[in-house]
Amino acid sequence: MKILFTVGGSQAIVFAVTPLGSAARNAGHEVLLAADEPLMEAAESVGLPAVCITPDRMRYGQDGMTATDRLDALLDLAEVWTPDLVVGGLSHVPRVFAARIKVPYARQVWHVASMADRDRTAEEMLQPELERLGLGELPGPGMFINLCPPSLRPPGSPAARSMRWVPRVRQRRLEPWVYTRPDGRPRVLITAGTRNLVLDTLGTPLRRLVDELTGAGAEVLVAALPEAAERLGAELGDVRVGWIPLDVVAPTCDLAVHHGGATTVATMMNAGVPQMIIPDKRMSANVAESLCGFGSALMVDGQRPDPGELIGAACREILSDPRYAERARLLAEESASLPTPAEVLRELEVLPAP
Repeated sequence: MKILFTVGGSQAIVFAVTPLGSAARNAGHEVLLAADEPLMEAAESVGLPAVCITPDRMRYGQDGMTATDRLDALLDLAEVWTPDLVVGGLSHVPRVFAARIKVPYARQVWHVASMADRDRTAEEMLQPELERLGLGELPGPGMFINLCPPSLRPPGSPAARSMRWVPRVRQRRLEPWVYTRPDGRPRVLITAGTRNLVLDTLGTPLRRLVDELTGAGAEVLVAALPEAAERLGAELGDVRVGWIPLDVVAPTCDLAVHHGGATTVATMMNAGVPQMIIPDKRMSANVAESLCGFGSALMVDGQRPDPGELIGAACREILSDPRYAERARLLAEESASLPTPAEVLRELEVLPAP
């Protein structure tokens, strides 16, 4: 069976779809991972055969791809490699593509906020493409897969096939401190994922937070891209700063302070780590609100005056109150109880054609 996995938007989508893609490949299926040029580095890092669908004319400084560009690129790919099943994410372009070539389509998301408004807008924007391809309407997916634990989904969420989140990020050679807990003191991880924006925006409050945490006896790790690590390392003193595989370090942490990105949130949630979130966009705020409502996190608006004091207070509260860790463990247990990618794959293998 040939299965095409399509990704777009951010590298978080690449890492989210990889466990299911790996399960399919391990089961003997032919797999391709189709991505735009900006995501190819991440796609190449996850061990799946990756193909770039960005047209040559767009690889040299021209404007980004439109829905029409992506759809046409997928149709061109199907001329030489026709899938028997298409798996997509938030974008509806793969859904139109699958309907056009008449193969089953599965949609995989990790989402705690309602997608109804976004989906309606996307469907309206794709209407010209449906007409161009002779399709009357956008068909529903053969399977809707949600990686978000049911406890975090908003009321009225669409019926979904739950699937366990399996952390997947870039790896590196490890030293023992990455995968072992420090003796006698809590460990706090601060990260903005692949976005330096939050760390840069906090500026002085970041140093202030590090000083507060280390002064209280915590070990502080700052996960940052190489281009930020050198500067931050010089500013923050005796703190480990650099690229750290989140899936490895997460089980050793007592608190994670971050921006609310899906990969970071889900990886920490999977490990049962309480979280202090400083959202850098509306979607991150939705995620943070859901976790706060469950009792496993606190949220601080980084745009408020002197956010450092609020961030420090929130960190101290989480570290001193065991209820946050207890709720985080409950969420991890719920996530671990969900079906594995291999189990969900068996259902995908028998999806009927539209």
